[in-house]
Amino acid sequence: MRVTTAFNRVLSLPGTSVSSVSFTESGLVLGVRRRARRHRCPCGWSTASRYDVSRRRWRHLDFGATRVWLEAEVARLDCRRCGRVRTEEVPWARPGARATRDFEDVIAWLAQRMDKTSVSRLLRCAWETVDRAVKRVVADHLDDTRLDRLYRIGVDEISYRRGHRYLTVVADHDTGRVVWVAKNRDQEAFGGFFDALGQARSTALTAITADAGGIYLPVARARATNATICLDPFHVIKWANEALDAFYRSTPALPTDDDVAQWKTGQRGRPNWQRLRTALRTGGERLTERQRALITVVQRHSRRLWRAWQLKEELRELYHSTEPAQARAHLKAWITAALRSRIAPMQTLARRLRAHFDAVIAAVELGLSNSRLEGINTKIRVIQRRGYGHNNPDALTAMIYLCLGGIDIPLPTRT
Repeated sequence: MRVTTAFNRVLSLPGTSVSSVSFTESGLVLGVRRRARRHRCPCGWSTASRYDVSRRRWRHLDFGATRVWLEAEVARLDCRRCGRVRTEEVPWARPGARATRDFEDVIAWLAQRMDKTSVSRLLRCAWETVDRAVKRVVADHLDDTRLDRLYRIGVDEISYRRGHRYLTVVADHDTGRVVWVAKNRDQEAFGGFFDALGQARSTALTAITADAGGIYLPVARARATNATICLDPFHVIKWANEALDAFYRSTPALPTDDDVAQWKTGQRGRPNWQRLRTALRTGGERLTERQRALITVVQRHSRRLWRAWQLKEELRELYHSTEPAQARAHLKAWITAALRSRIAPMQTLARRLRAHFDAVIAAVELGLSNSRLEGINTKIRVIQRRGYGHNNPDALTAMIYLCLGGIDIPLPTRT
């Protein structure tokens, strides 16, 4: 068997033949050529003529401890469709790459599981090579079909750098995959998602979950006319806790002591203040025995603060124990009770919930929340920590798509 025939079987590159084998100081150099006679532009246009020819190398997977390079003549084409001179497409590498598809696929598979610096050391290539390979693999696998069959989506933002630098993230509730990432946290960023989605697919959306900020909700209502807007329950309970905190700060100092059984009148110390604040914010079903004793003291010494805590718990029942069919009646009764409580922060919260009444109820009836988005944000934080930060938002966006966008990398070793 000839050496070139053996390497043809080892490489198994489609549409490619090995024409020469040579050992150099940089490693093993395999001369290859395309079998097709016509040259093909990356845009799909093909021709038999060439603008000019040059010889290039592409990094391939190592053979043991030896670096491997593929070398071939590659033509430039005067593409009539693109209207400019472009390098032809070769079957063993992606357009613009100086590494083979197999090498870049291994890089991307490893980048899903480890940091780029470790990948570069393992594969003996530059960190920039890893970064560019990840972006090319993501661009190759990320197509418009990921936006098909979207019915229930969630949108949220995540900060990627100090100084209020944000990314807008859109995820599919049914699959848990990230389907859209855009720079900034504004209406234009979310509007770009609907521009890519198109009118027909936007009409097919049935539910959108978001927080109550003035950024995403107006865009969702204007662009997805058939979708039900759901207000994230986490933010509603957060509002309730903030209202309870605000009222607690305005109340007179309560009797405090490390021993709950012996309460003395005096100035409220910070450790005890923090302990009582924690008890007030904790859900009623998760209170410890000591925290229940603190709540009992609040009930005895500050009836209005205890009523504010009671209102917070009644609002939590909307999501934990209220049947969806009774959600509207429950929330209406809560708003009425809060407005009559004479507790200013709770009255403000009641007016706020009345303004978002339908969105709050929709979240209960459909059983949707932004918890999936919060989980995705946690995974993005892990990606950032694993990579020790990213030099620009485009690099982080590519990693988000690679790790959380449902991209399956076919390894060349997979049979």
